[in-house]
Amino acid sequence: MPDPNGFLRYDRRLPARRPVPVRISDWREVYPPAGEELIREQATRCMDCGIPFCHDGCPLGNRIPDWNDLVRTGNWDAAVESLHATNNFPEFTGRLCPAPCEAACVLGLGGQQPVTIKQVEVEIANAVVARGGLRPRPVPAPTGRSVAVVGSGPAGLAAAQQLARAGHAVTVYERDDAIGGLLRYGIPDFKLEKQHIDTRLAQLAAEGVQFRTRVNVGVDVTAEQLRAEHDAVLLACGALQGRDTPETPGRELRGVHQAMAHLVAANRVVAAAGEGRPALAVLPDGTPIDAAGRHVVIIGGGDTAADCLGVAHRQGAAGVHQLDLYPEPPTSRDAERDPWPTWPWVLRNYPAHEEGGDRVFAVAVQEFVDDGTGQVKGVRIAEVTVEKRDGRRIVTALPGSERELPADLVLLAIGFDGTEEQPLLAQFGVARNTRGAVDARPDWQTDADGVFVAGDMHRGASLIVWAIAEGRAAAAAIHSYLGGVGTLPAPVDPARQPLAAR
Repeated sequence: MPDPNGFLRYDRRLPARRPVPVRISDWREVYPPAGEELIREQATRCMDCGIPFCHDGCPLGNRIPDWNDLVRTGNWDAAVESLHATNNFPEFTGRLCPAPCEAACVLGLGGQQPVTIKQVEVEIANAVVARGGLRPRPVPAPTGRSVAVVGSGPAGLAAAQQLARAGHAVTVYERDDAIGGLLRYGIPDFKLEKQHIDTRLAQLAAEGVQFRTRVNVGVDVTAEQLRAEHDAVLLACGALQGRDTPETPGRELRGVHQAMAHLVAANRVVAAAGEGRPALAVLPDGTPIDAAGRHVVIIGGGDTAADCLGVAHRQGAAGVHQLDLYPEPPTSRDAERDPWPTWPWVLRNYPAHEEGGDRVFAVAVQEFVDDGTGQVKGVRIAEVTVEKRDGRRIVTALPGSERELPADLVLLAIGFDGTEEQPLLAQFGVARNTRGAVDARPDWQTDADGVFVAGDMHRGASLIVWAIAEGRAAAAAIHSYLGGVGTLPAPVDPARQPLAAR
């Protein structure tokens, strides 16, 4: 029985972030572990309401009231089991997910602050390691069936673990030099220190998952070879085709890059330092992409832009401007625009924003300015209005509002256009749709029989909880396709969408 008065006795509280001057001098996570007293207090705020809408906000179907009450009563071992029953990787979601479950918390309906679901989740995940580590789960007798998983992000790894635990032989193919996908080289360490990935990978390996890095499927291994070696294939290659702005004058100048190129280069430097090796933040061709001493302009207002902002601070940028096309959002939910329990459009201040930089809303870049040598020296921006007409976005610059900002390094963080066009698509006989994603039938198969798709490659760039949910669901479909005994959990179907007002 939950405490029915917990939300009245306790206010919402989060652990204090590490001080800004300290944390920007290293790459460690912004949040220190929370004390057990604080987490039990916050879990007590969950009233286990009759209809827990947090379940609908989370595509994984996490049993949030269950493990909140288990934490409240100090039953941490049972809380761990309850959380892992629906989520393969709570140490990732608890750090990286923006928590649509909290937006759907019933406390929000009554004007209260939602339960700190995300923080309780990550502390349960921390408790696993503190209480003896991530022990591998015993795997049943081998089925004799084999599955190839192409891509090692959260969707691919979730599917791999589910299938291995069902007794199938699973091999994960990754074109990079290390497993983890965007978790490894896209997410900065100040949000996710990489030992959390390594700890989980050790568990998967102990459960029988095989990993093959530096293998670009479609180039190093053909689709035909992969299908000959395996009974089913799951494509989980993500959505890494960065959105660009080729029509903007000066886009070809040196110093104008995709945001992900900056994040990957920075992550590689941090990884090398952890191994005791010197490294520079450079592109694959050796071009420097370090913010040290530079005036940086980040175009975009989402998670990727905030990640670039935090990286720029830690690299020692001379100054940073973050530009957002849209007007500054309100600080609280507009019930007419985004009624509870949908995800609201509100101003989200990330830890990187309190570390420095200037945030500019309702502006658009009109030109990347040349210094005369082919290097960017600034951006010319104008104030704009944005409206939707017939489903199209119309951006109108306000006359006389133009001004120039200094910029030695410009990072485009304006979203993604789906999965990359790559040889494996044609070889498997699948194609990208108009959104740049790969369609799935109701059973998660692509147009090619025995070839499945999940995660951002299917959905488009989305949240980590959706990637894990789709990986679990695709694994259930593959298990059925292979004639496996029983069923695996399938939290979503390919047509499932987030909560939205109709």
